[in-house]
Amino acid sequence: MAYDTRYADLLFEVVTRRYQLRRPLILTTNRMFTEWNQVFPNATCVVALIDRLVHRSEILSIDGQSYRLKEAKERAATRAAARCAAKKSRTASR
Repeated sequence: MAYDTRYADLLFEVVTRRYQLRRPLILTTNRMFTEWNQVFPNATCVVALIDRLVHRSEILSIDGQSYRLKEAKERAATRAAARCAAKKSRTASR
């Protein structure tokens, strides 16, 4: 998904203000910094934006299975087991 340059400029403004005032900022993303040119394809501020974000920062990289995907698989397994049990019950009662 690509965003208009205007959105990159707005994000840059927020990050720059927080950076200049030395105020905390928490940012989450599912994209690596190397992919930000795809998100903001025509923005000239991407390099400066990333530079301000990583300077004096702590970067946490969390890898692993999505908890939403895990929960969806568990729900699907529960529903499949319930359908199987219902089918066996109908077959046994005939």
